[in-house]
Amino acid sequence: MRVAVVGAGNFGTAVANIVAGNGVDTYLWMRDREQLADIRAHRQNRRYLPGHQLAERVIPTVDLAAAVGASDVVFVTVPSASFRAVADELRGLAEPGAFAISATKGIEAEGFRLMSQILEAALPSARVGVVSGPNLAEEMANGRYTGTVVASRHEELRATVQELLISPTFRVYASEDVYGVELGGALKNIYAIVCGIATTLDVGQNAIAMLVTRSLAEMGRFAVSLGANPFTFLGLAGVGDLFATCTSPLSRNFQLGAKLAQGATLDEAMEDLGKLAEGVNTVRAVCAKSAELGVYMPLADGLHRLLFGGEDLMRIVAGLMTSEQRVDVEFTAPAAWRSPC
Repeated sequence: MRVAVVGAGNFGTAVANIVAGNGVDTYLWMRDREQLADIRAHRQNRRYLPGHQLAERVIPTVDLAAAVGASDVVFVTVPSASFRAVADELRGLAEPGAFAISATKGIEAEGFRLMSQILEAALPSARVGVVSGPNLAEEMANGRYTGTVVASRHEELRATVQELLISPTFRVYASEDVYGVELGGALKNIYAIVCGIATTLDVGQNAIAMLVTRSLAEMGRFAVSLGANPFTFLGLAGVGDLFATCTSPLSRNFQLGAKLAQGATLDEAMEDLGKLAEGVNTVRAVCAKSAELGVYMPLADGLHRLLFGGEDLMRIVAGLMTSEQRVDVEFTAPAAWRSPC
C-alpha cells in the first residue's frame, strides 16, 4: 500500500510522518518548489513544522499526478479556501476505488458545501471519508497522546485509516456520521475565536465554561437542522475538538481571537498570524445558512458582527449576556439515528 498526503502544511506533515512511521511509503505533496528543495535538503518541513525530522519513508514531491496515481489512499489536507481548486486537479488522477479522505476543517460558502462533498464531486469513482478531532499538529508531531475520528459510509475505508494512523500515541475511532464529524470540525473554529477573545479579556473560568457549553449547544442545534446525529457532538469530533481549540494557544483561531481582544483589526490579526484561521471564512458561511434555516446562534452571530460589521466588542459581549435564556440541553436523537437497543 502507498499513501499520498496532498498538502504539506503542519497537519499534513504530521499525518505523513505517522503513516510513514508505520512502514508505509508516503508521498507528501506541495506546490512550492522552493519548499520542496528545502525539505529535501534538511529532511524537515522548516516552514510549517520546524524541529521535526521527516520519517524515512516520507517522499516529498511536487508531482501531484505521480503521487496520487501511485497511491491507494489519498489524504487531502490543504486549507478550505484552496480545497476546491486542488480537488479539481485531482480529477482523473486517483485509481477507481481509491480512498480519498478529507482532513480539512472548513465550509465552502457557495452552496454551503463540506469538503467531503467537494471530493465526491471531483472523484466520483473514489470512496470518500473524513478525519477530524482535537488534532493540534505540533502536539501530534511531539508524540503527545492524541485521538481522532475517521468517518465514512465505507467500512473498509474506516478500517484502513485506523490501521494507517494507529501508533503508541495516536488512537483512531470510527463513525458513520460523515456530516456530523465534518461539521464538528468546521464549526468549532468559530467558537475558538470567541474563546480566544474571552480568555484574553480575562472573563474568568465560569464564563469560559459557559461559552464552551453554549458553543456546543449551538453546534448541535445547527448540525441537527442539517441532518447530523447530535450524539456525534458528544465525541472527539464534537466536544473533544471544541475543548482543545477553545483552550489551546496552539490553535490559530484562538490566537486570532486573542489578537482581536488586544485591539488588532481583523486584517492586522490575520497578517500577524501568517496562517489561515479557518473560523473567519466558516462564520460567514454558517451565519448565512443559519439565517436561511432560522437556527438561533447568538455566539456565531455576535462574532460575525464583530468581524464584518465593525460592532464594538464590549457591546457584543453585553448583548450575549442579555440574550434569550433557553433550555440547557435542547435536542434528542432524531428517529433515524436512534439506537436499536
